[in-house]
Amino acid sequence: MSKPVTPETEIDPVTFLNELRVDIDRIDSSMHQLLMERSQIIDRLIAVKAKQGGGSAFRPGREADMMRRIAQRHKGLLPLETVEGIWRIIIATFTYVQANYSVHADIASGDASMRDSVRFHFGFTVPFIQHQGPQAVIEAVAKSSGDLGMVRIEGGLSAGAWWRKLTAANAPKIIARVPFIERPDHPAGMPVFVISLPLAEAAARDVMIYSITLDRWHEAIPAQLGRLKAEILGNAATDVGLSLLVSLPGAQTAQELEQALHHAGSARARIELVGSHAARYDHSQITDQ
Repeated sequence: MSKPVTPETEIDPVTFLNELRVDIDRIDSSMHQLLMERSQIIDRLIAVKAKQGGGSAFRPGREADMMRRIAQRHKGLLPLETVEGIWRIIIATFTYVQANYSVHADIASGDASMRDSVRFHFGFTVPFIQHQGPQAVIEAVAKSSGDLGMVRIEGGLSAGAWWRKLTAANAPKIIARVPFIERPDHPAGMPVFVISLPLAEAAARDVMIYSITLDRWHEAIPAQLGRLKAEILGNAATDVGLSLLVSLPGAQTAQELEQALHHAGSARARIELVGSHAARYDHSQITDQ
């Protein structure tokens, strides 16, 4: 390890640079060794899961906890997005090692932003399959044995009420919202929902996502939902009425949501759970950057 530099230290630049490069090589070797050690643990994890009858390799709640801890402890010159991207690829790749999967993504509104999001969050090892429209993504995930789907949250009216395809009990569900760490200059900042087959465990439930069918729109709806800190993420006309996609803090209940809609003037509202995700981490909470 190179010696610390003080004003009194006489430095031979060539010698000192060589010492620094030796330190860099040592750190690089240690990181590689640790990654290989992690792969050995994953190998043992696969064996244990096989004896227990398998189980989903996706654990959105644990992943959110990991990313939150990374953001909280990060400091120094290295950009946070670099660290986040590295860990995302590590998590996604080792998950792929446990159980091969593909990522199906909607590129109907252009593939550049979606491609950035897929590669930032899943790297290049996991196969990336493109689709035209969120409905096609959901259908592909439904037919798979464990693939993921990525759908733009701000899909616009042309996408229709795609969330209606998530309402059946055995239909795919929303399991995450990315990016998880929010900041204005995020390199993959387009808001995206991650969809998978229903998870038996390990789902993050900080925010619940509901499909709501109404007979018609009522002007008081935004104010009533706002009292619950709910957010309307999408709306589209259907053959059975107006369909809303709404997020609700996990501390609130579907019954409270129904009451709020009733107070807004909607006597009949069909409320169906279509998924959940971890609460996003606001970069402004991070200090000493």
